[in-house]
Parts: sequence; structure tokens; C-alpha cells
Amino acid sequence: MSKKAVQTDNAPVPAGAYSQGVVAGGFLYTAGFGPQDPATGRVAPTVGEQTKQVLANVAAVLAEHGLTLDDVVKSTVHLENLKADFPEFNAVYEEHFTAPYPVRTTVGSDLADILVEIDVVAKLRD
Repeated sequence: MSKKAVQTDNAPVPAGAYSQGVVAGGFLYTAGFGPQDPATGRVAPTVGEQTKQVLANVAAVLAEHGLTLDDVVKSTVHLENLKADFPEFNAVYEEHFTAPYPVRTTVGSDLADILVEIDVVAKLRD
């Protein structure tokens, strides 16, 4: 199986030995993205604002390969404060996806000075 890295300046630069995205087996897999603005490095204070930026970062990687959030079939979400932040996170998330919604796993995680991290799997177009 071959794989190809996907790279864009419109999403944060990887902080380690990983790609922003990888195309393999008919899918595009993204790294887990945090809420850093790729131009300024700024992180917004609320989970809603952070979720909006995370999804913009994810969308930028998808766009680099001609895809959108509508092509996402699975998402994995990590929330620092699962119980407290889930309603605000979910409201923003719902603004960015349409039915049929991707499957989603949402878990509480110990994140490094951020409130939300998301990675997705998107189906390549025929």
C-alpha cells in the first residue's frame, strides 16, 4: 500500500515526527489538530472558539487534497473538560457538519494547555 503526505501552510506545522495528513487506501487521515492559529500561534480562550479553529485547521488539510468536511466519515475528539465543555463544543461541531454525520468518538483527555483536539478520516472522491 502506498501513502502520500498532505502538507499545507494553512494549518499548524507538526510539532514532531508526523504529517498533517496522509492519503492511503482511499482515505485521507489527519493528525490530531489543536486550536493554534497557523499564522499567529494564538489559542482562543473558550472551547467554542477553539473548536472553530481546530475545524478550520482540519479543513485546511482536507482542502489541500480537494476535500471538505462533507467528506469526513469519522472523527475522534479529545476534550480537556469532557462534562463541562461538551455542550459548547458540540454546538460548534454541529455548525460544521451536515447529515449524514460522520461517526464520532469523544473522550476526555489530559491535553497540553488546550481544550480540544480533533482528528478525522475522510473518504477520497471517485
